Amino acid sequence: MDNIGQYLENAKKATVEFSKYSQIQVDKIIKEVYLAGFKNRILLAKMAVEETGIGRWEDKVTKNILATKYIYEDIKNLKTVGVISEDKALGIIEVAQPVGPILAIVPSTNPSSTVMFKILIALKTRNPIIISSPNKAKNVCSYTAELLYKAALKAGAPKYCIQWTKDSNREQTKRLMSDKRLALILATGGKSLVNAAYSSGIPALGVGPGNVPVLIENSFNTELAIKKILLSKTFDNGTICASEQSIIVEKRNMQRALKALEKYGAYIVPHDEIKSLEEIVYDKEREMMSSSIVGKTADFIAKKANLNAPINTSVLVVKQTDVGKEHPLSSEILAPVIAIYEADDFQDALRVCSKINNYGGKGHTASIFSNDENKIIEYSLKMNAGRIIVNSPSAQGAVGGLYNNLTPSLTLGCGTGGHNSTTDNITAKHLLNIQRIAKPKNNSKRTKYKLSLEKEKIVDMVE
Repeated sequence: MDNIGQYLENAKKATVEFSKYSQIQVDKIIKEVYLAGFKNRILLAKMAVEETGIGRWEDKVTKNILATKYIYEDIKNLKTVGVISEDKALGIIEVAQPVGPILAIVPSTNPSSTVMFKILIALKTRNPIIISSPNKAKNVCSYTAELLYKAALKAGAPKYCIQWTKDSNREQTKRLMSDKRLALILATGGKSLVNAAYSSGIPALGVGPGNVPVLIENSFNTELAIKKILLSKTFDNGTICASEQSIIVEKRNMQRALKALEKYGAYIVPHDEIKSLEEIVYDKEREMMSSSIVGKTADFIAKKANLNAPINTSVLVVKQTDVGKEHPLSSEILAPVIAIYEADDFQDALRVCSKINNYGGKGHTASIFSNDENKIIEYSLKMNAGRIIVNSPSAQGAVGGLYNNLTPSLTLGCGTGGHNSTTDNITAKHLLNIQRIAKPKNNSKRTKYKLSLEKEKIVDMVE
């Protein structure tokens, strides 16, 4: 039996054993698993940056806290075993059942946090999980998975409830994804892998790319908005897909916005340097951002592109006039590089935001700073986005729990706009099969229904 077969046979055994566990047993396991990850949040963050060269370890600590403490607090009281609800009036009883073995695709941008998040929601729902690690982060992913597995076993979890690929490659991952012994794929990663998950024939919960526009509407303080945008765009060097990609301001506020950007360490890239920056950050053959600059600092990118940016630049800001292939910096760049657009008025700003949203970011996230409730609603109705983040840093806002009451998650559904099955922030409830026990309607209603059917029969016979 090859490795793939062994992983799946082991997962099958774990499925049988896990299905016998009570809610009390499950909740004991996830508490110990959460604590193991939380206690090692700093170590795992440093390991991730050291191995991948992506992002900032200080920010990855925050991601690890979200993936453990915030996720645990959100799901700890969720019923995931046996009868989870009963509506006596309707005669409907809902019973939670595990879906079965889950394959988790993990991105190199958020390795330890994604591993911990997916393990927690899988174990909460009694589903064994197989972690498929990217080559760039296979060591930290393996270490994280093993750490949590030991904690799970110590708390009484079944053997093989957590497995991880040791030396996976793209071909092996695709073979795993198409194996009918799998129940579900949780796909977070590059576009090609997510597309492969959806075309595998196995049910999949994946995410689409983000190309997040942020509109600064005139009723909001421009400098405060810029400060919050940079807090998001510099977070882990821009590696969260929900981070802002383009700032849109009305003409009368443009100079105010540029002044605020410079105040907080941004470098406004001169027109004669834009071409050099494009060549470094955008791969024209693949029509997407260059992998070499993902999660790198603004200083690193500026030096590589021979820009005249001062040392300790926070973000590289590029003025843009249109959106599309001819304007590479209007697309998603997971690094401290952001476009800025000048709009004539609010309606023109809506038009620009919609164009950006539809260029590689459908269904994901859009952001607005405004104190005008009507304009917030108008903006939201215009955007094809699962999340509209209001007056908050978009990256930290979209993942939930930190700045708002969205469900904490590291897998953000993009709905049909992003060719996903849901716009939800994915969590434990999405990893359950719900049985519905349906009892007969009460007698009076049944009698009326029976009489109605008899009348229909009489009419049918007459006709």
